Amino acid sequence: MIYVKDVMTRNVRTIGEKTTISEAAKMMAKRKIGALVIVEGDKPTGMLTEGDVSRLVAKGLDPRTTPVTTGRKKLVTVSPEERIEVAAKTMAEAGVKKLPVLEGGKLVGILTQTDIVNSSFALVTSLKEMVQARYRPPDFQM
Repeated sequence: MIYVKDVMTRNVRTIGEKTTISEAAKMMAKRKIGALVIVEGDKPTGMLTEGDVSRLVAKGLDPRTTPVTTGRKKLVTVSPEERIEVAAKTMAEAGVKKLPVLEGGKLVGILTQTDIVNSSFALVTSLKEMVQARYRPPDFQM
């Protein structure tokens, strides 16, 4: 079985609730990441994605003065001890591509759809190699 803790990204970037959309977008571009977890102190309260930035700017909001908490939705999270299949189902049901990973209310990582796909690809590749090795026909000799 594969668990969230086995494939999650541990180095999570966070921003404070008073950070502007513009500041957050610059941070995402500089770090080449697609999301930031919004925190109040050290408590995760939301998430801002590239898509959120686009939607807020398209509404005509000034990104230089609009805080990242504008339009915040309920934060959907997962435990590091959760099976990867359950986390994937949670993502699908919530319509999100990234899940902050919380342990005891503390942010310990982030799980993305890419993490899930990569772990699944590695598993399928390993299984394929095992099957090929087991059922390899004997060398044909004349």
